[in-house]
Amino acid sequence: MKPIGIEVQRLFREKKHGMEIVALEVLRELQQIKNDNNYIVYAKSDADNACLTESDNLKVKLLKGKTYFDWEQYHLSKEVNKNKPKFLHSTCNTSALNLSVPLVLTLHDIIYLEEINFKGTTYQNFGNIYRKFVVPRVVKKSEMIITVSHFERATIIEKLKVPEDRIKVVYNAVNKKFNNLYSLQTLSAFKKQHNLPDQFMLFLGNTAPKKNTVNVIKAYALYCKTAKDSIPLVILDYNKALVENILKEQGNEQILEKIFFPGFISSDEMALIYNAATLFLYPSLRESFGLPILEAMGCGTPVITSTTSSMPEVAGNAALLVDPKNAEDIADKMHLVLSDVLLQKSLSELGIKRAAEFSWKKSAEDLLAIYNLI
Repeated sequence: MKPIGIEVQRLFREKKHGMEIVALEVLRELQQIKNDNNYIVYAKSDADNACLTESDNLKVKLLKGKTYFDWEQYHLSKEVNKNKPKFLHSTCNTSALNLSVPLVLTLHDIIYLEEINFKGTTYQNFGNIYRKFVVPRVVKKSEMIITVSHFERATIIEKLKVPEDRIKVVYNAVNKKFNNLYSLQTLSAFKKQHNLPDQFMLFLGNTAPKKNTVNVIKAYALYCKTAKDSIPLVILDYNKALVENILKEQGNEQILEKIFFPGFISSDEMALIYNAATLFLYPSLRESFGLPILEAMGCGTPVITSTTSSMPEVAGNAALLVDPKNAEDIADKMHLVLSDVLLQKSLSELGIKRAAEFSWKKSAEDLLAIYNLI
């Protein structure tokens, strides 16, 4: 039987984004499911090659390539057309255009087709332009399209005119390490190691405009002005100078001393920082899923997220929802949660239950059901 090809170009990079985390979790589950399938994973060598171990039913093929474009459009295409797997599943929005085998495409979102601006980094801007060119073309070539929420499915059907029977939903899930079973001693040592305060709000900083960083900082400043005993804000993997500029533009320089910048926290330690946080902020402008919502919930951390796009679908009744464009609303919800111990307890319990509804095993089984259609 021919193997199934699975493309995850950046699977082995150290700082994995959501798409690589999803692919890695599902691949590990596929390895555990006993059937007649064999898989060949196409990826690019990087710092974290050890994160996925080969098995009897899964082999890794490392392909060379200097850029995202030439790796995908030349090296991947050449390898797939030479060895001809049963079909290729491209897992991260784009794929090679010149393929001689059927294509299954995971299309996490089409944000870059809705609006293009150049407020992100050069890398992000180039990526958006590339996706805007490639995605409509590979969608037309795909036997089946997979996306991660019903919100995104409806959006793709509307924007790209995809027939409803050609697009399926496979939810993301949460790793079992995201739980609230870590000891106080372990969390205390983690805080000390990263110079973190005893209590804090956690925000995953990102220069992508959709992450709403400017409005989160504005909301935090409003919270600090109204709260009697305001707690610090921790922003991960974000340039302190950028925050200083934002605060200066807003006239809020005085709160800089209350913002902590621990830098990059590895994926292995993310469960620890969620557990250490008093509140997790995820008031994004637009998400196809919002995996960190479930990760924080699994750790029992109260969550504030947005009323927009997929986030209510993922959060269910286990988070407080805000208008992400309204800094006053975000600030009010910060104050509400942090001033109400019973509300914190309720959100924690509801979040743990909600996160438990999403498993990577179920995601892999849903994916296999789609594979069987090809």
